[in-house]
Amino acid sequence: MSENQKSKIVNLQSSIKFVGVIGGGTMGSGIAQVAATAGCQVKLYDTNQAALDKAKAALEKILARLIEKGRIDLEEKNRIQNNISYVDSLKDLADSNLTIEAIIENIDIKKKVFSELESYVAEDCIIASNTSSLSIASIAASLKKPKRCVGIHFFNPAPLMQLVEVIPAIQTSYETLEKAIDTIASWKKTVAVAKDTPGFIVNRVARPFYGEALRIYEEGIANFETIDSAMKDLGGFRMGPFELMDFIGNDVNYTVTETVFTAFYFDPRYKPSFTQKRFSEAGYLGRKSGIGYYEYDANGKIVVSSTTEVSGEESLKEKIFNRILIMLINEAADALFFNIASAEDIDNAMTKGVNYPKGLLAWANEKGIGWCVAKMDELYFEYHEDRYRCSPLLRTMNKKGLRFEV
Repeated sequence: MSENQKSKIVNLQSSIKFVGVIGGGTMGSGIAQVAATAGCQVKLYDTNQAALDKAKAALEKILARLIEKGRIDLEEKNRIQNNISYVDSLKDLADSNLTIEAIIENIDIKKKVFSELESYVAEDCIIASNTSSLSIASIAASLKKPKRCVGIHFFNPAPLMQLVEVIPAIQTSYETLEKAIDTIASWKKTVAVAKDTPGFIVNRVARPFYGEALRIYEEGIANFETIDSAMKDLGGFRMGPFELMDFIGNDVNYTVTETVFTAFYFDPRYKPSFTQKRFSEAGYLGRKSGIGYYEYDANGKIVVSSTTEVSGEESLKEKIFNRILIMLINEAADALFFNIASAEDIDNAMTKGVNYPKGLLAWANEKGIGWCVAKMDELYFEYHEDRYRCSPLLRTMNKKGLRFEV
């Protein structure tokens, strides 16, 4: 978010008071909790009464835990709960100033819901999608007034994750965008404004964390444990790529990769992995299935873990870490090159959206732009694959002796 945008939200009281959330799953109920905590009157909608009952029970459990930890008191718990009502008809969202959809990642279903919703809400109601990678322009086209549509992408769990991506479609009005930014900022979230391209910021820039790790494994360079250990020990990442894929679910992570690959017209940089495809097909989904790249006990802990490292001129772990890191930096640089977001928003997105230890552009400054170009060229000269093309922005900055302004 630019300094100009930040200045507009200082001490701002959002005009959004009535919020409708579509989808009673984990994400939808999390968004409802965030809005209710911020003082909005929220209606959480789902066609499945069992899902609504589950969402209500889950909120009770979450708030009770917050009381135990001393983060809220009983009065605050009751206030949040009283700010949320649970409804099973879209018509009940008619008084909403803002509706946020958080349902299945199927664009046809989203369009159908949006088209019906528009017939009930007021003309100035913002209709937003929490999609992680689908086209906001395409979703907006299902509306008679597409200028009211915008992407508002939370990260799971919504109450804990600081980042929210706000994505204007080409149809989105300036007023809609500003009101969305102001509202999310008033909910005490960090806003990153992203261009309406596949994966937006996080799900685009993060692809090499998984994809390059899988490629390293498929080349027989290292096992899962060693790759994960390299990223945690040398990079300071909380989880290694294989641990994180197991946590997300190999089915979910593979589908996102496949979607981004297709949406980018099969750019080899985003090519999915046969390893992950086979694990997904086998039902080795990770923690939720008890087995993925690792085996898990009943408490979700890895049963056995062993790390192997080969010493040499440059240690195996260092080679792994540098290879994955430079691919991440290169992707972040390309996102800036194509004006997907500002440098500040790109780095904020990665540190506050997926808990990276550093912003990737700040990391590039630390390693040196010349180092980044050299590392990318090493990979390209070794493989001669377009997957390893160096971002033009990195080359230009290296020639001019520039650094990223973050």
